[in-house]
Formats: sequence, structure tokens, C-alpha cells
Amino acid sequence: MVWNPQQYLKFSGHRLRPAVDLLMRIPDLPVRSVADLGAGAGNVTKLLKERWPHAAVAGVEGSAEMVAAGRKAAPDVEWLHQDLGSWQPARKYDVIYSNAALHWLPDHDVLFPSLMERVEPGGILAVQMPRNFEAPSHLLIAETALNGPWRSQLEHLITQPPVKEPGFYHRLLAPSSDDIDIWETEYLQVLEGENPVKEWTKGTWLTRYLDLLKGEAKVAFEAAYSQRVSAAYPRNSQGQTLFPFRRLFMIAQRKG
Repeated sequence: MVWNPQQYLKFSGHRLRPAVDLLMRIPDLPVRSVADLGAGAGNVTKLLKERWPHAAVAGVEGSAEMVAAGRKAAPDVEWLHQDLGSWQPARKYDVIYSNAALHWLPDHDVLFPSLMERVEPGGILAVQMPRNFEAPSHLLIAETALNGPWRSQLEHLITQPPVKEPGFYHRLLAPSSDDIDIWETEYLQVLEGENPVKEWTKGTWLTRYLDLLKGEAKVAFEAAYSQRVSAAYPRNSQGQTLFPFRRLFMIAQRKG
């Protein structure tokens, strides 16, 4: 999937808020090393370095475009252009932090215990993932994919929601944790502009579908989804679009 940093950062304020909420819930403890998994364009990685200025901070990101943007945003961070699914660090970290990235990876029942093994004893695994996949914004992508000449190219992308319920992650992390804090927040995002929910998903989930289409088919698919999602999220009397968005947070301290 090809990431467009400019498209992703169109809603940088809304996307940054849960990242900061997660960061501020991490308890104070001695931190010498931090890994930011799915570091994106570096706007959050920069905040990690600001909180722990003396720590070695690594930004791990699979998109070359995002890595290039991240190196500009946070030049004092070690940037690793590496697919998260194959991340096998040679060291353990005091903090492994991941904001809005791990939902792209499968097999969470294996992934999360594996990540905890890469945390130093007494260290922290801090994760935020969207859990909005059954909202109209996302369901209408699937509906559009199944109702057009592009169906055979796109239907394999339609799968079960990638993020499970909170209790699933508690069961995974409890055996290796001294303390776990898991919660959900639904943000009522007030968006401006023309069909902003379409523009939001175009920076993330919709991109997977658009990447597989070319030319007129790509334009027609985006237009068909645009019409559906615009009707699902109409503007209010002030010309704003209200976009509720649920996110799952977890902070687990490794036994030690």
C-alpha cells in the first residue's frame, strides 16, 4: 500500500489527539530506549523524543514516503524503514509505543504476546488502534467494492474487523503483565470541508482499495463511495460534519 503523508496529515489534529492521550497515560519511569511502531510521518515520534529527551528513540515504519517525512519532522530519531510484520529487534525496549498501526497486522493472538517479549522487565507496551470498522465510513467501502465492475479486484480485501474487543487483549497480555490499563474512547470529531469523511478514509482504509484500481475504474469507485458516505454523514446547520470515531487503548507493564 502506498501511503500519502499529505493526505494522512489533512486531519493531523484529530489524528494526534488519541496519540497524545495514550502518551500521557504512560507512567513516569526510567526510560533509556523507545520504539515507535508504525511511526508514520514522525509527528508523534517527535513527541516521544520530547518526553524522553535522553532516551534512544527508534521510529519503525514500512512506508518509504512516511520515513522520508519522518526524518524531516524528527531528525534526532533513528529511522528504520522496515515492515512491522517482520520487525525482529536485536534488543529489548523500555517502551514500545504504537499509535494507529497494529490493526494493519494479522494474528493479534500471536503478535501481542510477542511484542511483550520485546519489552524490558518493568517496561511498558502502549498501543492505540482504531475500532471503528463497523461504522458507516468503513462499511460503505465494502458495500461499494461489492457493487460495481471492480468487485472481482476488490472483494478479497473485505474481511472481519481487524481489532477485537478489549477483553481479548486483556487475556493476551495478563500472563506477562504486572499491570494492565485498557479502555475505549469515542471521539466526536467535528470535520470541515467537502465530504471530509471520504477524505479521512482516503488517508487510511480506503487507500487499500484505490491502490488496486487504475484510470476510470479508480475514479468511478471513489465517486461511488463518495456519494454513499456523503449521504451517511450529512453536514449540520453550521456546515460541519460530525464523525464519531472509536479507539481502543492499552498500556501494559511487563512483569519484572
